Amino acid sequence: MDNLFDLSKFNSYKVDNRREVKKASGGLPVSLWETYSAMANTYGGVIILGIKELADRSWKTTGLKLSDKEKILDDLWNQAHNSQKVSINFLSENDVEIYCIKDDIVIVIYVPMAKREQKPVYINNDLFRGTFQRTHTGDYHCTIEQVKAMLRDQVEQTADINIVESMNISDLDMETVHRYRNRHRFFKPSHPWIDLSDEDYLFMIGAVDKDRSGVFHPTGAGLLMFGNEYQIVRQYHEYFLDYREMLDPTIRWTDRLYSSSGEWTGNLFDFYFRVYNKIILNVKVPFKMIGGNRVDDTPVHRALREVLANCLVNTDFYIPRGIVIKQKNDELIIENPGTIRVGKYQMKLGGESDPRNKALMKMFNLIGIGERAGSGVPELFSVWENEGWLEPVIEETYDPGRTILTLPFVKKNEATKRRNETCEKKSAGKKVREEKCGKKSAGRKTLQQYELMLSNMQPEIWYQSSDFTDLLNVKERRIQILLKELCEKGYITDNGLIKGKRYKKIHD
Repeated sequence: MDNLFDLSKFNSYKVDNRREVKKASGGLPVSLWETYSAMANTYGGVIILGIKELADRSWKTTGLKLSDKEKILDDLWNQAHNSQKVSINFLSENDVEIYCIKDDIVIVIYVPMAKREQKPVYINNDLFRGTFQRTHTGDYHCTIEQVKAMLRDQVEQTADINIVESMNISDLDMETVHRYRNRHRFFKPSHPWIDLSDEDYLFMIGAVDKDRSGVFHPTGAGLLMFGNEYQIVRQYHEYFLDYREMLDPTIRWTDRLYSSSGEWTGNLFDFYFRVYNKIILNVKVPFKMIGGNRVDDTPVHRALREVLANCLVNTDFYIPRGIVIKQKNDELIIENPGTIRVGKYQMKLGGESDPRNKALMKMFNLIGIGERAGSGVPELFSVWENEGWLEPVIEETYDPGRTILTLPFVKKNEATKRRNETCEKKSAGKKVREEKCGKKSAGRKTLQQYELMLSNMQPEIWYQSSDFTDLLNVKERRIQILLKELCEKGYITDNGLIKGKRYKKIHD
């Protein structure tokens, strides 16, 4: 686990999404297990006993002594191993550290992030009322739908392989099946399944399976890949695919493709290729020359195919709001229901593949799309780095779970130039204002707002202005002003975009 507690940095720490403090003046706090559940179900974290948070959000010891240690630790281990208190214990003696601060002690408990097969981690033997997640600085009860999503992700056999017994092979769109088979034939002309009948072929790729009486029915993956939208929504009630081209700021969108229009099949296979072809038309990628020949299929094209396929095969089709892809002049935003099964940090690191829909992944692999080795995201970051573009941004939201990938098409030097021009304009305007009314320093309330925002920002995570409205209880316009001022002061940086602007904390 990251080094979340360093005694030498004690005075700089604040409560955030991975750090929590508890007074523990009356012994082991009852609320400790809520935080334990919340952190295990999110990104892990550290719980520090013997600390209270002051009004300015700084920390102060509460007077725990060495004589209190044994009783607190005894209670901790007794409850950790009590299945009536907590569903699973991750803690070992190596996860607990004791520090002395002057005459007091603090007890630091490291809580690891649970693996998907271990979630949900819940307390008091109550699955639906005892499951928590961590958001910003608080522990929040998970909704029933959030708990069900974790339960779906527990099993090794993904849900898309299950048979849809209420439907038959005739419910699949055979024209889509034949388009798929043509692509497979082109990609692997000597594949042993090429000459099979449609029924046998669909069985081999995992699109259909037999019930107990030997009758073929579509699998979930087969229905999603080859069905018609009006049939798909009978099984997946929240199913929705939406591509929005937003190239003209004066109108809502310049083009739109959505699954419920009735003008096309609305299935995943057709959506993938229709959307990919629209995306590459609008992404300005210079062609490559190899051996004097023009090569239009660049690393950027391959990376875009991978991320689009990853979006589809990692979607939880039971969660509301559906897949939304927004194409703008300077960025592409890909959103899908469901959080990241291996965790955001492992996803960026690569090397571990755990798709939510393994049967769908297999179907894309058979036609040369998709990366099973878990290297697709690291490769994406490498491609963007080589192009000189701003780094992609990966975000997760909860209630409902959602993964958002933002791909900027802005050169780093161009983003820096935009920031400098903006700062110069602001500086000139500020100078004029100061000449008119005299220099005015930030007030106490503004300084408190700065501190609150910075303390809730994690390094390497990009934030939008809307992320801070609830935190400060002010309008978003005020948040935007504060973020601009923090950029000018050098505490944070932005992504250089006019629309879709995001901010990241600069390392101390």
